[in-house]
Amino acid sequence: MAQTFKNFIGGEWVESISGKTFANVNPANTDETVAEFQDSIEEDARQAIAAAGAAQSEWANVPAPKRGEILFRAAQILESRAESVAREMTREEGKTLPESRGEVGRTVNILRYFAGEGARLSGEAIPSERERVFIHTIKGALGVVGLITPWNFPIAIPAWKLAPALVAGNAAVIKPSELAPLCALRLVEILDEAGVTKGALNLVTGTGKVGRELVVNPAVRAISFTGSEAVGGEIAVECAKRRARLQLEMGGKNPTVVLADADVEEAVGIVMNAAFFSTGQKCTATSRVIVEENLAEKFSARLVERTRELKIGNGLEAGVDIGPSITGQQLEKVLESVETARASGAKILAGGERLSGGNFAKGFFSSPAVVAGVDVEMAIAQEEIFGPVLAVIPARDIDDAVRIANDIRFGLSASICTKSLTSAF
Repeated sequence: MAQTFKNFIGGEWVESISGKTFANVNPANTDETVAEFQDSIEEDARQAIAAAGAAQSEWANVPAPKRGEILFRAAQILESRAESVAREMTREEGKTLPESRGEVGRTVNILRYFAGEGARLSGEAIPSERERVFIHTIKGALGVVGLITPWNFPIAIPAWKLAPALVAGNAAVIKPSELAPLCALRLVEILDEAGVTKGALNLVTGTGKVGRELVVNPAVRAISFTGSEAVGGEIAVECAKRRARLQLEMGGKNPTVVLADADVEEAVGIVMNAAFFSTGQKCTATSRVIVEENLAEKFSARLVERTRELKIGNGLEAGVDIGPSITGQQLEKVLESVETARASGAKILAGGERLSGGNFAKGFFSSPAVVAGVDVEMAIAQEEIFGPVLAVIPARDIDDAVRIANDIRFGLSASICTKSLTSAF
């Protein structure tokens, strides 16, 4: 029977006021319930915010280097539990075990990096234009912060929000995605064990109603959100109403430009990694590859060959390259995007099919898709898909490639494959 986890509020593990829980299901095998979590409501969030507020002064009064030492201890604890956390990540999110191990290692580094900031939270001495006047700045904690994190990096993103908030002396309430909350909970367990002041760190699981309470509650001084463009836009409006500080990381439609002088084998490997690993479920994933016309045919042919060699399956199995989509709904979005491209006149060179039967029967699997004949106006060239779908777009030259790359409303990440430093810069 799956374990049931509780919320962490005021230094105690407590059940939701709702009395309800929800299941976290393995997307590679929906027969497996990874764990049960609290289906929290607004009042749970309010209690967590109140607990954070009550602990704020005590935590802020811990000297910053000492707060850094706590993060260093947390990094050591996580490193000692890396394998078990990585396996739980693969079970709850679906990414391959090597990717999960890499994310846990990255999280250890995040904790260590921000731990070091505890000894560097210095202010400035500023020259005055007046005699006998000394001007200086001191950095202080902002107050209670609300952190809303997604499912695709279920421990790294919680860490890169929690670690800087805590080392700066802020009390925090984190709401992880209901699709993959276990790794965030493990991080909170570790930070508590490392010595964070009771009440300064709170975790509430549940759906959007919890996140909304964090956004609108006047006791929350700042919000950090990673997620969809639509939700982020709504949060921005709400935070503007009460002038809360806000940090957003949202969607992307990222290009990799491949110029004619690029090494084809290396460029194909780079693009495949960026487009398909993590099942393409990254806001920074390459979803458009813009190839100079002279190389487009050769590049596409090799890309298709190597894409067909990728092994799809349960991320816990050795040799698997690509795991499942996170949910059936996300899988349908991926498949629909391919069919919409086909209907618009694009050509599906490889993949884009639902995989079922055998080892795929109980998971949300699809074959990675390579789509050619893509016009820049097509939805596949403009809309974020969040899945293993790659549009191949030809360009006349580097200037045309840059034009195509920028012909998008998103602006998140980009890359280039070329042997020319002049072109790269």
